[in-house]
Amino acid sequence: MSNKLYVGNLSFDTGEEDLQELFAAHGEVVSARVITDRDTGRPRGFGFVEMAQDEDAQKAIQSLDGQEFMGRNIKVNVAQPRENRPRGGGGGRGGGGGRDRW
Repeated sequence: MSNKLYVGNLSFDTGEEDLQELFAAHGEVVSARVITDRDTGRPRGFGFVEMAQDEDAQKAIQSLDGQEFMGRNIKVNVAQPRENRPRGGGGGRGGGGGRDRW
């Protein structure tokens, strides 16, 4: 099992310190990160917590998944590897269709 956890359905008021404190009750927290929108800087409602021990991560999942935290029922599970997807906005020449008129 991995010791990196996904934490979803977070209140937009949740900070990294809040996550650190919540998970510290279940073992040593290596890192806690709330993901923010790269354009606006606002929280996106999810984050990641890395626990020092796999056993602590499993305890945190069992204890916290579905529990209320800061007014929301959070989702806690093992983080999945990030998908390799292309970055950027599509490409090509844009809409229109048909052939060029000039």
